[in-house]
Amino acid sequence: MENEFTYEDYQNTAEWLLTHTKHRPQVALICGSGLGSLAEKVTEAQIFDYSEIPNFSRSTVLGQIGRLVFGFLNGRACVVMQGRFHLYEGYSLQKVTFPVRVFHLLGVDTLVVTNAAGGLNPQFEVGDIMLIRDHINMPGFSGQNPLRGPNEERFGARFPPMSDAYDQHLRQMAHSIWKKMKEQRELQEGTYVMVGGPNFETVAESRLLRMLGADAVGMSTVPEVIVARHCGLRVFGFSLITNKVVMSYERLEKAKHEEVLEAGEQAAQKLEEFVHRLMPRILPPCNAS
Repeated sequence: MENEFTYEDYQNTAEWLLTHTKHRPQVALICGSGLGSLAEKVTEAQIFDYSEIPNFSRSTVLGQIGRLVFGFLNGRACVVMQGRFHLYEGYSLQKVTFPVRVFHLLGVDTLVVTNAAGGLNPQFEVGDIMLIRDHINMPGFSGQNPLRGPNEERFGARFPPMSDAYDQHLRQMAHSIWKKMKEQRELQEGTYVMVGGPNFETVAESRLLRMLGADAVGMSTVPEVIVARHCGLRVFGFSLITNKVVMSYERLEKAKHEEVLEAGEQAAQKLEEFVHRLMPRILPPCNAS
C-alpha cells in the first residue's frame, strides 16, 4: 500500500501553519469526545478551522468541533486539536494521524492524548480518569496500522518499539498532581484497547477485551500514539471513563454517545484543572528530571 502523503505534504502543512501563526508549540494536545472544552482555557489563542488548513481532514463526530487552537496553557506553548479523526468516519489511518507528523515538524516534543472511553475494569466508575499505561491495538492485529507501507526514514525507523509508548515520568508526575487536587476518587491507571467502531461492543466482545487485560475501551488514540512514537515524540495519555461497559446479558442499559458527551461536560472542570496543573511540569525532554 502506498502512503497517501509525501514528506513534502507534511512539510507544506507545517510551513503554512508556521507562516500563519507566531506561536511555536512545545506540547500538542488531542481532545476526544466531550473534552474539547480544554481548549477554552488557552490564552493568546489563535484558532484555525480544519477546513482552512492544507491537507487536514474534517471532524464529523458529534461533540467534536474541528479546530486547531494555538496559544498557551498555564504558560506552556501548545497546540490543541478540538476534535480528532477516526477510522470509523471512513478516513485512512494516514489521514487520522496526519496532524501528529505535522506537530513534529512544528517543533512539538510532547503529545498529550485524551479520549472518552468505556470502563471494562469493574473497579472503575463513571467520571474516573485513567492514565494510559499501555494499549492494545485491535485493528493492528488485522494489519490496520498507520505505519503500513513504505517507511519514511526522515520521521523514524522501520520498526519502532512500543513497550515504552507512554512516558513513565509524566505518569508519576500526574499522580503527584492528582493527590494535591484532593479528589474523592483515585486517579486510575491501566490499559486502553482500541476497537474500530462505530458500534459499541457486544457483551461477548467486552468480556473478551477484559480477558485480554484491557481496562478501558475506545475507538481512537492508538494510531496517533504509534505515529508519535515513530517520530520520537514523548506521549502522555488519559481516558475519561464515560460509561461502564455492559458485561452481562441481564443488564438492560445500553451505551449511548449522548451519555459520553454528558459525562465529559460533568468532568470538564476537574479535567481542566488537572491539565492546567500538568502543563507547566511538562518540560522539554532534555530538561526533564
